[in-house]
Amino acid sequence: MTLPATGPTVLHTTVTDPLARPLLDELTHEYSTRYDRPVDLGLEYPADEFTRARGGAFLLLLEDGEPVAGGAYRRYDAATAELKRIWTHSAHRRRGLARRVLDVLEREAAAHGYTRIHLTTGPRQPEAKGLYLAAGYHPLFDLTAAPESIGPLPFEKHLETPRP
Repeated sequence: MTLPATGPTVLHTTVTDPLARPLLDELTHEYSTRYDRPVDLGLEYPADEFTRARGGAFLLLLEDGEPVAGGAYRRYDAATAELKRIWTHSAHRRRGLARRVLDVLEREAAAHGYTRIHLTTGPRQPEAKGLYLAAGYHPLFDLTAAPESIGPLPFEKHLETPRP
C-alpha cells in the first residue's frame, strides 16, 4: 500500500471523540495481550490532559474519514511534552504513519513552547523502540540491557525552536 498523493488528513480532536475509539480499543487490546494483564487507558491519565487548555494535544490521521493512526502529548513539565498513545491501526502499518504522527506532534509541541519531548515505551514493544530510535530520540537507558530488565524504556528528544 502507498499513501495517497496528499496523504492522510490531520484531525485535532479529543481522546473522547468516537472516531478515536477504534484505535484506542485496538491499542488497549494490544497492550493487554503483550503484557498479559488488563489495561485501561482511561485510568492512565484524565482525558483533559490531552487538550490545549492543559498544554496537550490529541490527533488522528484520517483516510476517507476513517482513523488510520493517532497520538497525543501532554504537559510533562514547563519545557517538556510527553508523548502518549502513538498508534497505527493494524490494517495500515508499514506505511510511515506513526512517523507522520510523531512529526506533527513534535512540530506542534515546539510551536507551543516545548523544547523537549519525553516518552516511555514498554519493554515488549520493539517496534516502538525502533521507531523512536529511527526518529532521533535518545534512549535514557542502556541499549545493550535486556528490555525486560529495565521496565518502561525512556527516551527524550530536544526540539528545534520554530522560526517565525
